[in-house]
Amino acid sequence: MYINVVKCMWKQIKHRFEGYPSRMYVARKIIDLGFRIDRNGKIYCDDVEISDVALARAVGVDRRTVRATANTILEDEKLRGIFESMMPAGALLRDAAGELDFGVVEIEADARTPGILAAAARLIADKGISIRQAHAGDPELDETPRLTIITETPIPGGLLKDFLKIEGVKRVSIY
Repeated sequence: MYINVVKCMWKQIKHRFEGYPSRMYVARKIIDLGFRIDRNGKIYCDDVEISDVALARAVGVDRRTVRATANTILEDEKLRGIFESMMPAGALLRDAAGELDFGVVEIEADARTPGILAAAARLIADKGISIRQAHAGDPELDETPRLTIITETPIPGGLLKDFLKIEGVKRVSIY
């Protein structure tokens, strides 16, 4: 269901930005970061306003491209509804996990295969380890989407083979 919704959303976005690749890059960045656009065209990360210049610099475009992207989104009722409702997902602890003595498992898998998160969570729970975070990359945004699970304690290396047995899993890293 989720994949169909995302594909439908991307189809609409691609249609609206046909012929405007720079605007498409801006729209992708806004989605990737969970920014939202209010009815006045201002861009926010939660309640922090993001300047057009800062976003333009991050994407490598002119600030006018950011403004044009926001205006295009606001002109389309469906896209406006999507972008007005966006929220950032919060801090991903993957890169700080070592400093926090947490564990990390990254799983590269076929995003169309259902049950990967459930099976991975079951393996972790069966070892009595608590999950702090789970983040799944969006197959429409990421060329190689990964499921990243942050755990309260490090993952035993012996689970590597068990993760690889999960249907749809291609590659696993534990650190």
